Amino acid sequence: MDTTITTPTLPGLELPGRARRVEAVHRGGPMHWVGDGFQVRGVFPSRSLPMERVSPFLLLDHHPRQAYPALTQGRRGVGWHPHRGFETVSLAWEGTIAHRDTAGHSGIIGPGDVQWMTAAGGILHEEYHEQEFARRGGAVRFLQLWVNLPARLKMSEPGYQPITAADIPSVELDDDAGRVRVIAGEFAGARGPARTHTPITLLDVELRARHRVRVPLPEHHNALVLVESGHAKSGSEHARDGELLVFENSGAFVELVAKDDAHLVVLAGEPIDEPIASYGPFVMNTRSELAAAVRDFELGKFGPVPA
Repeated sequence: MDTTITTPTLPGLELPGRARRVEAVHRGGPMHWVGDGFQVRGVFPSRSLPMERVSPFLLLDHHPRQAYPALTQGRRGVGWHPHRGFETVSLAWEGTIAHRDTAGHSGIIGPGDVQWMTAAGGILHEEYHEQEFARRGGAVRFLQLWVNLPARLKMSEPGYQPITAADIPSVELDDDAGRVRVIAGEFAGARGPARTHTPITLLDVELRARHRVRVPLPEHHNALVLVESGHAKSGSEHARDGELLVFENSGAFVELVAKDDAHLVVLAGEPIDEPIASYGPFVMNTRSELAAAVRDFELGKFGPVPA
């Protein structure tokens, strides 16, 4: 399927209104291991970045490029663990990751693919380096995002969306400026394949040095841009590898300029104005709902682990 869209002009350069200003440039925490297969930087949550400024997103882990040696025995990754009350979104650029869960879903994501899992009422899952990739060894580069669910959907049925690179429309920018892959939401007439429960924009942007792009967004949506690699700026604020631009909720669009070749991830969405009660892998609205989540997990109500 050809999902490439060529635009006659650089999208958004003639948008009316003013650009959003950058409120903060956020670095996130130190590198840490998730299981024994993923070394990531937790960009948020963070004490210096209020949750209301990133809602509907809850967590962003960035795995910068890292080479893993060939594995002669065993597995490398994260074993069975629970989730309830939100969604996990994994976007891979290098490496191959295998997934299994107790709702009967399984899949493998490779470069350019996305795995969108709705934990909702409760699920167990595991994530490992895919077997053949682990045996060869190689570079891994990806991010994982947690997306909140509104209270009315937190106890709904789990779901799973395997989105391949071929499913994702790509908008080619004029003057060989780069491209924008539309995973969720809309950009320059292209609509992403991800089904979301609240309005969300998720764009995977490659922008070449000395070029710019404008992304129109509703003013009331929170807007964040991860500089996955490279060097970009918006207004007078600069961000580099692994840093997050946090934008004010005022202005018609986000403008991004690449100082060097830059790989960017645009995250935007309508905030969920509800209380958050969280405990590890459970994100609910009240402490009593958290207690129920722990109890249900301990009673095995998240499903049997496959053989």
